[in-house]
Amino acid sequence: MTTRTAELLMAVACALLSVAFMVKSAELHIGWVEGRGPGAGAWPFWLSGGMLAASLVTLWRWWRRATPESRSRKSYLARDQAPAVGISAGAILFLLAATHLVGIYAALVLFLLFYLRFIGRHSWQLSLALTFAVPALIFCLFEWALKIPLPKSITEPLFYPVYELIY
Repeated sequence: MTTRTAELLMAVACALLSVAFMVKSAELHIGWVEGRGPGAGAWPFWLSGGMLAASLVTLWRWWRRATPESRSRKSYLARDQAPAVGISAGAILFLLAATHLVGIYAALVLFLLFYLRFIGRHSWQLSLALTFAVPALIFCLFEWALKIPLPKSITEPLFYPVYELIY
């Protein structure tokens, strides 16, 4: 597959997913709810709208051959890059499966440690710092600031002391 073909397929796939997400989000309230703020479907709807707009711009630029990628006849994925792509895809699949089993935060710790240290070959110091800082920031954003609980599975009891502090 050429880079040009890959760009086209990705733009079409993203555009179709955007439309599907917008339709699904519109099942919820996407406007302003008096006294509460944006409805439950507002953020997904408008983020999907932005993704649709970006996909349409990419398709327009592809059709006009305005970018080096849209003109490229080179192979999209070189044979020596395939193992790295496979390992990355496997790590993401592990993250998804582990989220169901041990919750998003524990799964994210395992994923980040593996990816930063063993794939990215970063130092232990940086890998450990980011491995614990990123989930902590995500927790603060979703659970504390936005009041959106993320799945914790069997690790939920570990969060009870934190809940007592923030709620």
